Amino acid sequence: MLAKGQTLVQYMEQLAPKHIAMEGDKIGLQLGSLQKDVQGVLVALDVNEDVVEEAISLRANLIVAHHAIIYRPLANLQSDTPMGKVYEKLIKNDIAVYISHTNLDVADGGMNDWMAEALGIESGAPLEDVHMDSLYKLVVFVPKDHHERVLEAMLGAGAGHIGNYSHCSFNLAGFGTFKPGEGTDPFIGTQGKLEKVEENRIETVVPQSLRSKVIQAMLKQHPYEEVAYDLYPMDLKGRTFGLGRVGKLKDPVTLGDFVGRVKEKLQVPMVRVVGDLSKPIRKAAVLGGSGGRYWKNAQLRGADVIVTGDVDYHTAQDAWMAGIAIIDPGHNAEKIMKSKVTAWLTEKLQENKYETKVYASSVNTEPFNFV
Repeated sequence: MLAKGQTLVQYMEQLAPKHIAMEGDKIGLQLGSLQKDVQGVLVALDVNEDVVEEAISLRANLIVAHHAIIYRPLANLQSDTPMGKVYEKLIKNDIAVYISHTNLDVADGGMNDWMAEALGIESGAPLEDVHMDSLYKLVVFVPKDHHERVLEAMLGAGAGHIGNYSHCSFNLAGFGTFKPGEGTDPFIGTQGKLEKVEENRIETVVPQSLRSKVIQAMLKQHPYEEVAYDLYPMDLKGRTFGLGRVGKLKDPVTLGDFVGRVKEKLQVPMVRVVGDLSKPIRKAAVLGGSGGRYWKNAQLRGADVIVTGDVDYHTAQDAWMAGIAIIDPGHNAEKIMKSKVTAWLTEKLQENKYETKVYASSVNTEPFNFV
């Protein structure tokens, strides 16, 4: 059985929920339809004509990419322009394109966590908060005999976290009343007869990013045809999501040694470096993409170096004078996402017994040559 496009997007949004993206970011479905069976998924950093040709050769009819193919408003769709050719080829071959950008950057277990882990940055905290996850109180009424299985499903899906405590809930016994109407198929009771049933009220806390997942898990285990539940917004602050990561290295190294690690782990042939190569590095920051403007955030958090791309001359001068090192591996270092997203989607598809295949793009989309 093949997965639908919408199913694959649900898996992506479990990893990188859309609502945690930075305001104005161009994410989500940008071309094509998700209402179809997906034979193959191609995971790419960028989408150019070579990537589309690769998708065609692999019979992949969905591309999941990090960088948007439509970022600014289109004035036209002329097929004799470079990007026009790309759009035309995608449409003619019925290939959809879905973008996961800053939501993938800031997500737990997303881009910046992958880069921090690769570089040996431990317990990485965000450089700058960009989204706070809203909290909701979920209340559901469950027949007594199904209380434990419904509660376990909700908590297992991520409900019930308050600070450093997990599995938080409140449970109250009582009686529920209902009268099944015409056309119903009640789990308990008969049509037209008022029923009084022993039920338990379950209350727990759910973050916005897991709201759909928790509700689906609850509905799947609940025996009732029509489930009575309430969802209330709360004033309490939830956890925050942020750009970049900063943390200590397990063992201090020199800047020169750390440069070698960056080149190896991020698979880049060359980097630009600001700072004395003999400088000891105890705490490091990383931010995928263009993050030069965040060097002050990194320094305020005690970082000796920040690893990020597209650093301009004057930013480098300012950081140099301020005493913080910079390693610029380029924007293309974000290609680490290809293997990681491929592994995530493959695992989800296998768990649910789908036959859809997922491929990491082998096309090099680095626009620069190093000579």
